Amino acid sequence: METVIAFIIIFGSLVFFHELGHFLFAKRAGIMVREFAIGFGPKIIGIRKGETLYTVRLLPLGGYVRMAGEDFDTVELQPGYRVGLIIGVSGKVEKIYLNRNVSNPDVLFLETESSDLEKALFIEGYDDEGQLVRYDISRKAVIIEKGQETLIAPYDRQFESKSLGHRTMTIFAGPLFNFILAFFIFLALGLMQGIPVKEPVISEVMSDGAAYAAGMETGDYVKEVEGLPINEWQDFVKIIQENPGVPLGFVVERDGATVPLEITPNTIVDEKTGEQFGQIGITRPLEKDPLKAVVFGADQTVTWIKEIFGLLGKLVTGQFSIDALSGPVGIYQATDAVAQHGFFSLMNWAAILSINLGIMNLLPLPALDGGRLLFFLIEAVRGKPVDKQKEGMVHFVGIVLLMILMLVVTWNDIQRLFLQ
Repeated sequence: METVIAFIIIFGSLVFFHELGHFLFAKRAGIMVREFAIGFGPKIIGIRKGETLYTVRLLPLGGYVRMAGEDFDTVELQPGYRVGLIIGVSGKVEKIYLNRNVSNPDVLFLETESSDLEKALFIEGYDDEGQLVRYDISRKAVIIEKGQETLIAPYDRQFESKSLGHRTMTIFAGPLFNFILAFFIFLALGLMQGIPVKEPVISEVMSDGAAYAAGMETGDYVKEVEGLPINEWQDFVKIIQENPGVPLGFVVERDGATVPLEITPNTIVDEKTGEQFGQIGITRPLEKDPLKAVVFGADQTVTWIKEIFGLLGKLVTGQFSIDALSGPVGIYQATDAVAQHGFFSLMNWAAILSINLGIMNLLPLPALDGGRLLFFLIEAVRGKPVDKQKEGMVHFVGIVLLMILMLVVTWNDIQRLFLQ
């Protein structure tokens, strides 16, 4: 149960901050946001505040910010269509009923002749007496159909009306907020847990590790490994990881004296990639320093961005297969394993997942943020946008392919689960 709660909190937070980036930059650009959703599928809860509906949906596979003008959400009234109008005190239309059966006595019925609900904001038609009348439409007018109210979206409030720069930043802000969230999580880790020191000093020796069996002790200062001088912690850790099962000669400083040790790293196998690396069972000392915590947060964020891009490069070059990818089931399993190591490990895992989510969304694939940014780049080069129907078709195909990939990855996760 604790793992379920941890997974929901972590995954929900990552999605929330991603969509928050889109939402805030859309608002900043003056774009109407119709819905801010966590999850997909049927609505579980929904709260309307202002012009935005905030929802939590059934399938925890992501989220979205639905902006005005996207997905052809505007209404076009065809000539001859009978509508009901509510005229406000300003003389402008405040409500437009698309249902023919409206019992409100204040409704003025009109057979539409022409209208513009985006730019000119007017409606013209014949009333019940056969006279041609014209009314201006309020910028905050609502369209009512089968009891559902939808705000009209004047063109200047629609996504496509904004400059290329505003649209680009609105889309890029989602991944950007994932990177920012990761930085603050790493920063919090540095402040709460401490920052790993650079000096090659042993903080703790695990009783079941190779270092303990070879006689290494807490406080030992590593001077050499295999005759190579050691200046920082990572210097000898790299040698250990690259030499699983190989006896290594250590020289450590202990109480002012040098002590030679021979340690054979245990062989650890990565379950996903099959790669082997060495481990000797030691921990690194930590220190608490607010300024260093800021540097640590930035350094860890950049390091993991590089690491994940490196893994993507291996996937592209075939150094590891699609079977190594994980979907929601695999992430849940990994979260369960990480949770066994405590709260700080979960925080670190959440930061890595946030970076991963940001990078995945920046890939230039249809239906992802990166795919949309690619179309903006094409627009910048051509000097005009790609036809919306063609772009929409590309994104639709992309969504289908991504769903197929998700099914394949989830199936692999389930197989690994039952083969354990």
